[in-house]
Amino acid sequence: MKKVVIASDSFKGSLSSDEVAGAVAEAVASIPDCKTVRIGMADGGEGFLDSVCRVVGGTLVRCTVHDPLGLPTVSGYAVADIPGEGMTAVVEMSRASGLTLVPPELRNPSLTSTYGTGELIADAIEKGCRRFLVGIGGSATNDAGTGMLLALGWRFLNSEGRPLPPQGRHLGDISEIDGSGADPRIGECVFKVACDVDTPFCGPNGAAYVFAPQKGAGPGMVADLDAGMESFAGIIRETTGKDVMNIPGAGAAGGLGGALYAFLDGELLPGAEIVLEAAGFDSLAEGADLVITGEGRMDGQTLMGKAPMCVLKHASKLGIPTVAVTGSVQNPDALKDLGFQAILPINPPGQPLEDSMKPEVARENIIKTLKDYFSPS
Repeated sequence: MKKVVIASDSFKGSLSSDEVAGAVAEAVASIPDCKTVRIGMADGGEGFLDSVCRVVGGTLVRCTVHDPLGLPTVSGYAVADIPGEGMTAVVEMSRASGLTLVPPELRNPSLTSTYGTGELIADAIEKGCRRFLVGIGGSATNDAGTGMLLALGWRFLNSEGRPLPPQGRHLGDISEIDGSGADPRIGECVFKVACDVDTPFCGPNGAAYVFAPQKGAGPGMVADLDAGMESFAGIIRETTGKDVMNIPGAGAAGGLGGALYAFLDGELLPGAEIVLEAAGFDSLAEGADLVITGEGRMDGQTLMGKAPMCVLKHASKLGIPTVAVTGSVQNPDALKDLGFQAILPINPPGQPLEDSMKPEVARENIIKTLKDYFSPS
């Protein structure tokens, strides 16, 4: 009997990782005498909490926090028994500070804040949690984590000693970080941070230049945000002794990764690695004939700790060929050279993007693409 492992990320805006796996499994069913093993994937963004809890279980804790624009929203985190970690709060920042929480016409990373993410962490600390997995993909923010830190007791002061709101537009005005009010229980906590990219804090490849345009920033705002990030990095270094400038992942979620690293001693890790480890991928995949992974778009960012690359690394270590399905692919030859047996774009030539994004269409495209791959005419 053949064995195929399915470990794909979601196709954002179209299919969840579970739905992708279902479509892949239906296609694999066309292979005679073949069984499948499904592992739900996420890389730190939307779906991270569900992916972790699907693997290890968990209890959802609901609470009301502030969304990226400061409006009340019902959110939550999970408490799960993670192998090797014990009882752990699983926090997905996109549930409090995510881009999907902000209407397109109101998206503005100079104004949005991670305050709600800090409220989730504070609630978990109050309820006794001391170990955290924090997924930080899918943000609407570029506040360098100042919102999260404010919710946990830090303050940010200008040159006149006045407190500043935790927004990206004020990063360059920060002259002092006051940690005297920080929750002392944070020192008892351990934070593992699931990053979906290894973006540095600032600079041409940093948080503002790479991701702020996706959050509503024009060129002028991007330049201002990056200058603010660079200035704030210097204040962080003076305050904590930690240099976040070139730490891989420090720029994730508009600099939230850097704040977690510098102030909460967070360990920045690829989110997909955390999920694979929790799932026991290496044991589940042992003896498999094929691994199928994927994500909605494969491009240069795929190389930056995204789920398909982490799956490929583990499968290659086990000597298992890996195929990727994707809505679209940029520079497929370079990605294939990294070790994929095949990269399969599912969208037929000429199909409008709005049609390709429809869940029922994406599902059928996955099934047809893989069936054609398994049984070429």
